[in-house]
Amino acid sequence: MKKVILTGDRPTGNLHIGHYFGSLKQRVEMQYDYETYIIIADMQALTDNADNPEKVRKHVRELAIDYLSVGIDPKYSHIFIQSMIPELAILTVLFSNLVTVSRLFRNPTTKAEVSTKKEIFGNDGESITYGFLGYPVSQAADLTAFDCEVCPVGEDQVPHIEQTREIVRKFNHIYGETLKEPEAILSKTPRIKGLDGNEKMGKSLGNAIFLNDSDEVISKKIMGAVTDTNKIRKDDPANPEVCMVYYYHKLLKNDNLEVVCTECKTGKRGCVACKKELILKMQDFLKPIREKRAYYEAHLEEVDAILKEGTNVSRAKAEEVMNRVRNHMGLDYFESH
Repeated sequence: MKKVILTGDRPTGNLHIGHYFGSLKQRVEMQYDYETYIIIADMQALTDNADNPEKVRKHVRELAIDYLSVGIDPKYSHIFIQSMIPELAILTVLFSNLVTVSRLFRNPTTKAEVSTKKEIFGNDGESITYGFLGYPVSQAADLTAFDCEVCPVGEDQVPHIEQTREIVRKFNHIYGETLKEPEAILSKTPRIKGLDGNEKMGKSLGNAIFLNDSDEVISKKIMGAVTDTNKIRKDDPANPEVCMVYYYHKLLKNDNLEVVCTECKTGKRGCVACKKELILKMQDFLKPIREKRAYYEAHLEEVDAILKEGTNVSRAKAEEVMNRVRNHMGLDYFESH
């Protein structure tokens, strides 16, 4: 039997090329060799969007369209909506009794996010919600509810996977072998940098090229990308390794890369010309993705049917695991013994 993978995203905005190279491309490749569950984590999106549920609701379908447009195939991948699987909420509550607050605060990823919130709000973390702190517990429920064995993640998510493994070990120690411990598989591509040179391309950072960006938007964004600040005039030699335009030429595997590099170093290539070449490469790269997106945008009933089917299949699997949990915990009160 195929091993089970669970992966997914929070519906808080459209996906960008950082998501594509960091995770989506790998998911498309892996879906044929693994039983694949892809979660649209709307409940987890509410941990910092509880006052704006319409934002989350709007992006559930948008996220599904992004998945389908890059090649996620519903014949091989079950795309489902987190909030429509009640077993996940039950498991989250059960797991919350097995992990201490101090352990949650020691989670490196959570610790970094807590520090960021303190910097923003300046209130010693008083604005941190129970849901935010318990995010890794919710994620543990997601992973175990489908007997997930493999979880493709970036380095920042590895502590969450380890938290899940700890919870599973404790649960199995108390109630007997019930749940599977997932293993993290690191993304083949490091975190993609933003157009501004930031180490992270982010939805809200204003430095991303989105999968659904138009040709005009792509052109405008790339023309504003950061280049070597020491290159003042067109014919000045420059260092391509500090230039985001060259960075994206490499990312797209431009077959003209050696020429781009040499001409940049010798001052034979101006930044404007280099950006214009990248614009054409980026537009060509995104064209088939945008064409598939246009199809699904014109056939929303097909998108909804895919989500319903994926959610039904996923719910059935989660019910199977939940029945096992109830049995081992002695919570199957009305079952005959």
